[in-house]
Amino acid sequence: MNSHWWCRLLLLMILVGLPTGSATAAGSVVVLTVNDAIGPANADYVVRGLTRAVTEGAQLVVINLDTPGGLDTSMRLIIKAILASPLPVASFVAPSGARAASAGTYILYASQIAAMTPGTNLGAATPVQIGGLPGTAPEPPRPPATDKNSPPEPLDTLTRKQINDAAAYIRGLAQLRGRNADWAEQAVRESASLSADEALRLKVVDYVANDVADLLKQLDGKSLNVAGQTLKLSTAGAALIEHAPDWRTQLLAVITNPSVALLLIMFGIYGLIFEFISPGSGVGGVLGGICLLLGLYALQLLPVNYAGVGLILLGLAFMIAEAFLPSFGVIGFGGVVAFVVGAVILMDTDVPGFGIPLALIIGMALISALLLMTLVGMALKARSRALVSGDAGLVGSLATVTGLLPGLPMSGWVQLQGEKWQVQSRSPLHLGQQVRVVARRGVMLEVIAPDETPPRGG
Repeated sequence: MNSHWWCRLLLLMILVGLPTGSATAAGSVVVLTVNDAIGPANADYVVRGLTRAVTEGAQLVVINLDTPGGLDTSMRLIIKAILASPLPVASFVAPSGARAASAGTYILYASQIAAMTPGTNLGAATPVQIGGLPGTAPEPPRPPATDKNSPPEPLDTLTRKQINDAAAYIRGLAQLRGRNADWAEQAVRESASLSADEALRLKVVDYVANDVADLLKQLDGKSLNVAGQTLKLSTAGAALIEHAPDWRTQLLAVITNPSVALLLIMFGIYGLIFEFISPGSGVGGVLGGICLLLGLYALQLLPVNYAGVGLILLGLAFMIAEAFLPSFGVIGFGGVVAFVVGAVILMDTDVPGFGIPLALIIGMALISALLLMTLVGMALKARSRALVSGDAGLVGSLATVTGLLPGLPMSGWVQLQGEKWQVQSRSPLHLGQQVRVVARRGVMLEVIAPDETPPRGG
């Protein structure tokens, strides 16, 4: 009897310990903050943050969003990381006054939980031109139709492709998360926007909360389908772990700023020019090489116009050539013009935060022109100086007789310009005598006494 009772108890314990289709999440809540344009730095930060949250055993990741939009490639990297994450992700537009425009709207739709703070907005998800082939440009916009009943003017092929792709993409995300797919497509095709209360009413977002603590209070006890498993959140009183951007993210954010990338390339080129002109110190070569590599790495991550990159490199090559070729500024100033034009068309995107200010371009052009003027002035000054080498440096110089040829009192040797020369005089020479060079005859110098009148025709 006792043995049967113990067997039943053991069987009951085993059945209780078996996993079911639902599990209660336990652990901390990781908070990531994105408060700038979506770019390579933010994408790297979010991807690494999601991976770190898994290793820390977190139950939920909250992404605080405040962004005007960003690059398509970086946005898709973030969305792929969210969709592949084994942890639920909540995108929270906060604080009040923040926005999740353009790329931020896509990230909201991709998250398991979408929430907003009162006084925030989302939408305006129409794609802008992002990168292109060298020399390509979008067609100019057509004027709007005067008749309201007339059909809209057709868009160019590239724009249609971008809009249709973006609409299908966000509609797929909306269907995946069970949100309003019609409004998502409207945000892409018509650049529509919504406030927090309107987004909640139209089922674009799931929650409206005052802060992260309020959001976690509303999420407590909710069940989510994550990676095919139903996960029940237990966020009431959960510990908050905020992962601020580390030094790597901050460095990447700095160098991927288009203005900083352009400055790094310029400093790198000028450092190498300084090293070539005055070799030996090593400072210009080391710093110039580091800056140039960082600048090129940043351009590789950004949507650039290849024609602009080519013009910048051509301009820099011309400026380098000016330092070594006696063109007296022609090549150098041509390089400045090529650099300015290339910098103006360098960034092939209209995304806010990824443009180069015109004032910076003009300032760098003026600095380059000033440097070239300095080099040209130094070249002209050096040209006006009298030659101190060759025949022009020998004739007229004074030397001391260091030796005499045996049996030839009017022939001897002098030390001049670091070399030993044989000299010929019309009068006898003496050791230690000062003589003046009046002519050169092959390897022979013709000399006279310092106070003697040079012969005519000499």
